[in-house]
Amino acid sequence: MQLVNIGFGNVVNSDRVISIVSSESAPIKRMIQEAKDAKTAIDATYGRRTRAVLIMDSGHVVLSAVQPETIAARMDKNISVEEN
Repeated sequence: MQLVNIGFGNVVNSDRVISIVSSESAPIKRMIQEAKDAKTAIDATYGRRTRAVLIMDSGHVVLSAVQPETIAARMDKNISVEEN
């Protein structure tokens, strides 16, 4: 199990992440609203603007205030360390 920091001391299991997307598009905003309505949204933004949305294999949607590129780089770094 590899954990990745998604900001403000929050971590997720990187093995369970399906996708990391930006929160700017209308379809993603609809997905966030549907997850909130279904109580499957996890808000890890600490009241800040949502910049990245992590879609998990469990159907949960995790909101983060960190840029998607930053989270992806952290995940890539974890994979590189794991391979060595």
